[in-house]
Amino acid sequence: MKETMKSVSQEQASKLLHNKFVVVLGDSIQRAVYKDLVLLLQKDRYLSQSQLKTKGELVFEHDCLVEGGRTGLMTNGTEYREVRQYRSDHHLVRFYFLTRIFSRYVQSVLEDFRCGLSPDVVVVNSCVWDVSRYDSLWVRDYRENLERFFEQLRSVLPEECLVVWNLTMPLGKNITGGFLVPEIAHMGPTLRYDIVEANFYAGKLADAYGLDVLDLHFLFRFSLQHRMRDGVHWNALAHRRISTLLLRHAAQAWGVALPDPSEGPNQKPICDSHTMTFAPPPSLPELQYWGNGEHFYMDSLPSCPSSSSGYFSFEEEWGAPPAPALRPLAPHHPAPALRPLAALRPPAPEPRPLAAPKRRTPPAPQHPRGRARARPRARARAPHVAYHTDHHHRLAPPQYWPENQYVMRNRHTRRDHAPYGYQRQAHYPYPPY
Repeated sequence: MKETMKSVSQEQASKLLHNKFVVVLGDSIQRAVYKDLVLLLQKDRYLSQSQLKTKGELVFEHDCLVEGGRTGLMTNGTEYREVRQYRSDHHLVRFYFLTRIFSRYVQSVLEDFRCGLSPDVVVVNSCVWDVSRYDSLWVRDYRENLERFFEQLRSVLPEECLVVWNLTMPLGKNITGGFLVPEIAHMGPTLRYDIVEANFYAGKLADAYGLDVLDLHFLFRFSLQHRMRDGVHWNALAHRRISTLLLRHAAQAWGVALPDPSEGPNQKPICDSHTMTFAPPPSLPELQYWGNGEHFYMDSLPSCPSSSSGYFSFEEEWGAPPAPALRPLAPHHPAPALRPLAALRPPAPEPRPLAAPKRRTPPAPQHPRGRARARPRARARAPHVAYHTDHHHRLAPPQYWPENQYVMRNRHTRRDHAPYGYQRQAHYPYPPY
């Protein structure tokens, strides 16, 4: 993947999340986000293909399965549960598998936050299951569940908790994921468009409730080559990119700079992440501009010592070496008087009379054996019958200007005849003698 920012190392992630409690809520894509964070806190390595595909395992990189998974019912239904937790001396990361953004199970999870340890960072997303598995008319229910979830989440968590809503990543046209059971297989080709609409509602509501929104759909719109063949999940490079975005977003929200191992251990944070009191930025070296000085802060135009008329030219600069003296212009000579346009026009040539067109007689048709074939005899003309002129009035010929005597007119006179009648004038292939 062509990354525009440098990936976060293990040392940077470990120092940033030192003594932090991180909670990840969502579907299988958020489970891969949890796994990549757990792996990044221990070593600089990417997730393997088997680690991305496996679900409900008992142990993953020194974490433990708290609830569900292999200890419960392994199914692709909406009743599937999985709770994982990674704990070290200075880090705590927990994952809850959700199939709906607001339900009784989600209320029990929020109750755990109220009664137990309060998280410092919450990364949440739930969209694909809400849109596809419960009701075809999902818009109203999804919006109502989002509002209920955001209201209870804000009432449970403290104000200093960082809540990040991840927008759903782009889906493929042909989806073969485990959640797409045969009963809803017909929704596969159009599900990617429903995700765009659901992301719009979720992003607007999350922003209205004061949550941070990470638009993964926009950020990965040109990285579709890292999407798996099932059209839903993503590879290890994409998830490391997501972890980098989340950690850098958290660092920016807390006002700390990610320590770079190449710069040594003497790097200090910009501000204290607990008190959130920003330190003054380092003073920039003062740049000396040779052309301004005190006149840079004056409203009036400074006068140039090399010219008594003042500083009115872009060619001159204050304090610059004087420009060389210009040669005087040549004396101005008045332009010659122009003759009238009529005198410059050449005289119009006199029109010549057009010669009468010659009527050529077509050659006699040749016989296939070379002998001249006799011309057909001219048939008698049908008597001319005047057509009723009260139905169709003939327009008068156009009036030409008197001086325009050489306009080409129709050379043959056409007689009017009654259409579709036996008196119709015959068309002769050859003119009669």
